[in-house]
Amino acid sequence: MDHSFRIRKGLYLLFLLSLSGVVCVSIRYSLPEEKKSGSLVANVLKDLKLGPGELSARRAQLVSKSNKQYFQLDTRSGNLFVNDKIDREALCGEMEPCLLLSEIVLQNPLKIYNVETEIKDVNDNSPEFSTNEFELAIPEQVPANTRFLLESAQDADLGENSVQNYTLSPNENFQLEIRSARGGKKNLELVLKKMLDREKEASVGLTLTAVDGGVPQRTGTVQIKINVLDSNDNFPQFAQSEYTVGLKENSPRDTLVLKVEARDLDLGSNAVITYSFHQVPEKIRNLFYLHKTTGEITVLGPVDYERETSFGMDIKATDGGGLSGNCKVFVEIEDENDNAPEISVISVTSPLAEDSPIDTLVVLFSVTDRDSGDNGRSSCSMEMNLPFLLQTTVNNYYQLVTQRLLDREKVPEYNITITATDQGSPRLSSRRTITILISDVNDNPPVFEKSKYKIQVWENNIPGLLMGSVHAVDLDVEQNAKVTYSLVPGNASGAPAASYVSINSETGNLYVLRSLDYEQIKEFQMRVRASDGGSPPLSSEVVVRVVILDENDNAPFFLYPLQNSTFPCNELVPKSVEAGYLVTKVVAVDGDSGQNSWLSYELLKATDPSLFSIGAQNGEVKTRRPLTERDTNKQRLIILVRDNGHPPQTSTATLNIIPVDGFSDPYLNIASVSHEASEEDGSLTMYLVICLAAVSFVFLICIIVFVVIKMYKKESSFITALPQFPPAFPEIPETGVDSQSGSLSRPYHYDVRLTGGSLSSDFRFLRPLIPVFSMGDPNVSGNHRISSVSQETPEQAEGQKQREQRRLQAPQVEAPDWGNSGGAEPAPAPPYLQQSGSLVGSVPYQRPLRSAIYTGRTTDYEYEKSSAMNIKVTDGGGLPAMTMPQSSSETGNLYVIQSLDYEQIKDFHVTVRAVDSGSPPLSSGVIIRVVVMDENGNAPFILYSLQNGTSPSNDLVPRGAEAGYLVTKVGAVDRDSGQNSWISYELLKATELGLFSVKAQNGGVKTMRPINKQDTFKQKLIIGVR
Repeated sequence: MDHSFRIRKGLYLLFLLSLSGVVCVSIRYSLPEEKKSGSLVANVLKDLKLGPGELSARRAQLVSKSNKQYFQLDTRSGNLFVNDKIDREALCGEMEPCLLLSEIVLQNPLKIYNVETEIKDVNDNSPEFSTNEFELAIPEQVPANTRFLLESAQDADLGENSVQNYTLSPNENFQLEIRSARGGKKNLELVLKKMLDREKEASVGLTLTAVDGGVPQRTGTVQIKINVLDSNDNFPQFAQSEYTVGLKENSPRDTLVLKVEARDLDLGSNAVITYSFHQVPEKIRNLFYLHKTTGEITVLGPVDYERETSFGMDIKATDGGGLSGNCKVFVEIEDENDNAPEISVISVTSPLAEDSPIDTLVVLFSVTDRDSGDNGRSSCSMEMNLPFLLQTTVNNYYQLVTQRLLDREKVPEYNITITATDQGSPRLSSRRTITILISDVNDNPPVFEKSKYKIQVWENNIPGLLMGSVHAVDLDVEQNAKVTYSLVPGNASGAPAASYVSINSETGNLYVLRSLDYEQIKEFQMRVRASDGGSPPLSSEVVVRVVILDENDNAPFFLYPLQNSTFPCNELVPKSVEAGYLVTKVVAVDGDSGQNSWLSYELLKATDPSLFSIGAQNGEVKTRRPLTERDTNKQRLIILVRDNGHPPQTSTATLNIIPVDGFSDPYLNIASVSHEASEEDGSLTMYLVICLAAVSFVFLICIIVFVVIKMYKKESSFITALPQFPPAFPEIPETGVDSQSGSLSRPYHYDVRLTGGSLSSDFRFLRPLIPVFSMGDPNVSGNHRISSVSQETPEQAEGQKQREQRRLQAPQVEAPDWGNSGGAEPAPAPPYLQQSGSLVGSVPYQRPLRSAIYTGRTTDYEYEKSSAMNIKVTDGGGLPAMTMPQSSSETGNLYVIQSLDYEQIKDFHVTVRAVDSGSPPLSSGVIIRVVVMDENGNAPFILYSLQNGTSPSNDLVPRGAEAGYLVTKVGAVDRDSGQNSWISYELLKATELGLFSVKAQNGGVKTMRPINKQDTFKQKLIIGVR
């Protein structure tokens, strides 16, 4: 049934292989063994019926079915080579045929070829006998035709290469006969042809040769030695009939005790004597061993003098013929010091009271030794510096007594080692350790672990909170060491201590009874008493200092401006202030302490957020830009102050800032603004409308007067008088005429700020306090002020490869000349700078040398066209001459001649004057305010922790700190301004990266997880400031 199932299974497998396209074909080759590596076996291309290169194309592989790859296939040529030397005997042994199976696997399509390689035998092994010499012992009485079986030779080769014949060297006594056995083997027999005579020839030597059938023929030989045996006719004889010998006890095994020797006059096997015990007890056979051929008696088991002192035994000698002789042997055992003294404890007093008197018996013991003589005599000793004394009594008894008072608190128990030593050689000793426990008496009061305790508790705690514990240790034991705790009556900060704290009498845990307030009580002290349970009881006291820790439970309070809900705080600011003007300083305090009282300010809300800023640390309120006429006359700021607690507390304050125009309203009297008026926006709007109507009416009257004067003026032209300003330029007379240059006009003085990227800006003129008019030509229009700004991009200076150059807004100023080319004789008109007054230009930090920062353009109306005038710098605004900007007289370009540093000078004024070529020459001037723009040229400077290069900054953190605990705060400043001074912090390196974090904005160092005992004792943080 199983056979038919396997047949069906094989057929199914063959069918599946045929369906999948896998075809198996067998190829057979033969190869002699011992071929060298690289020898050619065959070319498989012809047998596989494949063309050149097809093996490589179909990715042919040779797969060996044995554990070793004996062949390799060259897929290019199709040659099959020997990969390793093949030994048929090692591979197949006596198995025939010897086949090596492998497969050639081809792909695309898949095809498998079975390769069978038969390994042919070669005559590479010689016949070998198991030994080089056969030795036979034949008695001289053996009759003729007696056969002696010999061992045949072995040859690893097979067939004709194996052993085929044997030959024996010529002799007169023996001949060789060969008989065939099963399996093709041959049996060799040596046949005696003639009886041997020992007296004539004591031994016979023969040579046996085995010959195989290989080519070349190989042989193997063995020598046969035949000893002729004699007949037995003599008895063995001992040299002595009785032997006596001494032996030390505990002699090691195989120690020679005695060698007996008997002699036999016969030869050969008859003279071979065998020794044995004769009628000896079993215990002797277990203790001693007799060598049957040498007659040596050696130690076999342990010999103990204490068990038996001597042994007697009979020895029998027998020859090869069965004849024997006897002798007597006596062994005397010698004693050795092989037993150490033994300590036997009779009584022990344990536990022993620590107040026991001197000479109290503690231990009674005896010492014995099984050895004899000096080996059995012993003495005892014990350790020194013990409060015990060892005393000798009779019959090897000893007693141990106390020799001084005991103290259990110093030594609660004694491990006493008693040593007993005998007098033998070598000396033997034994040790016995006896433990003596000391019982306690109440002689020690409780002792606190600390001389003074300090406990910290957060304010606003829950009543009944465990705030800490005290612990006292009593050196006594059991009831004498049972400690109970209590509060010593007394006051703590004016109240009984029991009203603040209670204590657990058993554990020493301290509980706070009421909620504490840090602002009312910061710390208090109390005394705790610890008493033991002895009789009489002993006690001790300790001082416990309770420190209340501050929590962030108080919001910041404004000292200025005071928020009393009655009058708002008002600050007056001149309208002519520049950016960075200090308006006021907000001051706030916090009732908390530590980092909870660190305050920071921010502008929460403002009428115009772009106008004012507040310092985050100092509370200084400053202007962010100059005030303009478009700004509201009343600015309301809501300032928020935040502490550094967790969670933070905040407060807000309202600050009113009223800009004051000192030029147009010199007698403005600003009274206190009531709270009701600040809230009534409708009334304020009405007042503003009335003021605007009044100003418009006055302006209209001035225009009418001005027109009437012009109509009745007989002169052909007029020149509008310049506005009169407070004297700011001493070199220009009050008449408005420059005495040196002959100028008929006086320059206006006003500021215009240019914003980066703007194409044009309107310059806002300052209004004069008292308008001054003069008559002129009515044909000339009165409004000739032209404001234009062109954007000029200077080229980047060489050497600034690593810093991006910012583009400069270079203002261009046009100066028209207001003459008249036709009609009557023109009035002299100076060139008019279309941007007369003060300009504000932004100059990048470290501006490249010889870079244009200003381009001056003038217009002379006497010729009714724009022409380049002679423009020069007349005043450097207090700058040294060597650093003052220079101008081009032809183009009007203004250049810097020295690199500017924002940290040394932030802005300066330059006076530029344009002079025409008339006679007399007329001129016009403009004041240019140059603002140096900051670049990021300064690295941040760390204020805390201060890096002075001597010692690192150390901050202490409690082991119980939880996640989010603020360790410290890193402070840094940057001398640059604007976004260049914005600082961010980051943690570059730390001993444990997952333990601390640094706040990017404020530099606060906090824990990321609770600190445990496994954390490193010292944590090193490297913080980067960017």
